[in-house]
Amino acid sequence: MSHTVFHRGDAGPDRRLPARPRHRTVVSCTLLAIALGAGLAGCGYDGNPLSANPYDAADEIAYNAPADSDKKVDPDKPLEITASDDDGRITDVTATDSRGRYVAGELAADGSRWHSTSPLAAGTHYTVRVSTEDDDGAPGRKVIEFDTSTPKSKTLNVTFGPRAGSYGVGQPVTAELSEPVKDKASRAVVEGALKVDSVPAVRGSWYWVDDKTLHYRPENYWPVHATITAHSNLAGMKVAERLWGGEAKSVKITTGDRIVALTDAATHQMTVYKNDAVVRRIPITTGKPGYETRNGVKVVLGKQYVVRMRGTSIGISQNSSDSYDLMVYWAAQVTYSGEYVHAAPWSVGQQGYANVSHGCTGMSNGSAQWFYDTVRQGDIVKVVNSYGKEMEPFGNGFGDWNLDWAKWSKGSALVAANSNGTNRARLRPESV
Repeated sequence: MSHTVFHRGDAGPDRRLPARPRHRTVVSCTLLAIALGAGLAGCGYDGNPLSANPYDAADEIAYNAPADSDKKVDPDKPLEITASDDDGRITDVTATDSRGRYVAGELAADGSRWHSTSPLAAGTHYTVRVSTEDDDGAPGRKVIEFDTSTPKSKTLNVTFGPRAGSYGVGQPVTAELSEPVKDKASRAVVEGALKVDSVPAVRGSWYWVDDKTLHYRPENYWPVHATITAHSNLAGMKVAERLWGGEAKSVKITTGDRIVALTDAATHQMTVYKNDAVVRRIPITTGKPGYETRNGVKVVLGKQYVVRMRGTSIGISQNSSDSYDLMVYWAAQVTYSGEYVHAAPWSVGQQGYANVSHGCTGMSNGSAQWFYDTVRQGDIVKVVNSYGKEMEPFGNGFGDWNLDWAKWSKGSALVAANSNGTNRARLRPESV
């Protein structure tokens, strides 16, 4: 969602219309009123015509609406507001839709024309407030309302994840798109409309995993006991030719304590931290040669009281000496390919001394039950000093945290757009 409102031309907040003392006074009042959310009359009346209530500027303002008043505005075309009176000029335009979304735009230096620079949404009601100034410096006002049409096209729906609930501080937010989005400009439109808010607030960014999948995470893990809400402002927005944004159900999740299980494959010990304090050290065994456990940060995907594990699921022949078929208890899954932290009573003698598993992290029944009861989906399991390969960032669970912030940021379409100069920073109402 663009929340930018233009009060000047391309030069930004330092650009001014042709200098006239009374004009500067009018602009000051207008900007102050916007910043404070007040009406133009908030500047007060002191006998000066600039302080009077705005006059009706209906006869001085025109916009590119269809000649038939019953017809709706084409959202594919930019909105254009013009000053039809040679003795007056436009000083400010604020355009919002029924959802409260602002339309970005640019005002000509001479105040003769304002046009939108961000697309209008389809099937939406708009309210446009236009401020003017006549040749004597008196302020005017016109309010324009119109509806946009809904072109025949595909709808891009968004499904946020995970489901509402409480998670660990490593849980990314996900967005699944109903249609692929490949073009960089279209991706920037989509990403700009997908919002993730957290309390307390932290900096975060989306990453395009593929044409239909985005992940969102902060620079570091989420704060403890945070509230995180994902929502979309994409409804009615044009994404690409014949592709328009649809509705999306918002998702709210919370985080619990910061649980990090540091698994050291070299010392055969797992150290569990709660809010950075050690709460338990557990003797473990990890993957033996040929089945080494992956290094890196993993996120708990879920928990199962009992799981049937078979060697054939990871390519081991039933006739091999490595073959197994076991009912495994107290299992916390960390990869889609079948890596778990679980009870392994058959290897208690090696736990704390040797790595003998087929890639999972094994521990005693008592330790496994404690771990199972302690962790939740979204908690962190970090493996170090294994001879295994690195955890994949995507595709085998949530390996998102294995990308540093610089690399993660490059996965954002908005970062790419900004770096190309196509999404320049603009004056925003809250910055006035």
